[in-house]
Amino acid sequence: MKETKKLQEIDLYKPIQTYFVREGYEVYGEVKDCDIVAIKAEELVVIELKLNLSVELLLQAVKRQRITDKVYVAIPKPKHRLNSKRWAEKCHLIRRLELGLIVVSNPGKRGKAEIIFEPTTFQRRKNKLKREAILKEINGRSADYNVGGSNRTKIMTAYKENCIRIACYLENLGPLSPRKLIQLGTGKNTPSILSKNYYGWFERIKRGTYVISEKGKEELKEYPELVNYYLTSLEDDKLM
Repeated sequence: MKETKKLQEIDLYKPIQTYFVREGYEVYGEVKDCDIVAIKAEELVVIELKLNLSVELLLQAVKRQRITDKVYVAIPKPKHRLNSKRWAEKCHLIRRLELGLIVVSNPGKRGKAEIIFEPTTFQRRKNKLKREAILKEINGRSADYNVGGSNRTKIMTAYKENCIRIACYLENLGPLSPRKLIQLGTGKNTPSILSKNYYGWFERIKRGTYVISEKGKEELKEYPELVNYYLTSLEDDKLM
């Protein structure tokens, strides 16, 4: 059985060399730590090769930007779809670093190099909607109850904290209407939270009047710090 040859970085060289020679460049390999250098008139292009898109490759390429603005990273063409979200995110990072990207199909003498995008100045655009959403979420929290980097623990959101506040008041003050809860500071979303009852913490005993459910009483015990905070603020409001 014929053994498949293991792919090496040098297998990317020939297709890239062929591409740039056809574009009128003189191409040289391994020049002063640069994998490939291409020259046309006063234009200098540097290309860094790797078998996968890694941090090491990006670091090498960024260093070459001290030599020229025309720096590419080159990798074998990925087997997965190039319109996937993950691939788009990687391309976005490369663009932000103001690098170009080359992929090589069938690396080797018969391979084909394709420029996915050129190295250009990146125009950073802010997402105002996401910024406003983050600020709104922060304003809806009383404190920081989450640990950054958590991915297997329940996250405390402004919505959940609002539910806890409502449940806390219902447990300690008895049946209340949405209007009364809003007067106590639970916010304009109170009617929606009560009617949707996402966590199953509330029960409507008659029109416009709610109490905390047994499930709500039990699960409220998981948030003693928040419960204490809201009860304290409730007492402070009474004293004012």
